[in-house]
Amino acid sequence: MQLNYKQILPEITTFIFDIDGVLTDGRIHVLPDGRAVRNMTTHDSFVIQLAIKKGLKVAFISGGSGLGVSEILRNLGVVDLYLNASDKMEAYCDLKACYGLSDAEICYMGDDLPDYNIMTKVRLAACPSNAAPEIRAVSHYVSPKNGGNGCVRDILEQALRVRQWWNDSQCHTW
Repeated sequence: MQLNYKQILPEITTFIFDIDGVLTDGRIHVLPDGRAVRNMTTHDSFVIQLAIKKGLKVAFISGGSGLGVSEILRNLGVVDLYLNASDKMEAYCDLKACYGLSDAEICYMGDDLPDYNIMTKVRLAACPSNAAPEIRAVSHYVSPKNGGNGCVRDILEQALRVRQWWNDSQCHTW
């Protein structure tokens, strides 16, 4: 019998996310000076820092550079941030080795083909609603939210709720 993703959530200690197309909406605005700007929601930002405060490990693996996003993530408490990861599996294996993690305790949320190999290994594969069809097909959970529009908040909030860590006194402050 296959478990429902909500039955798996309490077993997950580590949440790994792609950036472009998951944390951000996948669009890159190029400013006249050549700088790239990405769109993300503060709703995701709030729950990322809350999940970290509660003791969940939150990491990001991206093929892009996303320097502006990386500064925001560091300010939220994210320690493990792999940018310019041309081989995401290599970054994933490095993260697992650093913390002695097993695939069974990891949720990975991706949206496109470079995320595929990791998503077929982890205990809980998740994606935004606008992910590539191949990614949706290997996902245990498809968020009703698009990338950059709250899909990170969606899965992390659910993880906090199943642990009864949602809407307590720590949730009322940044």
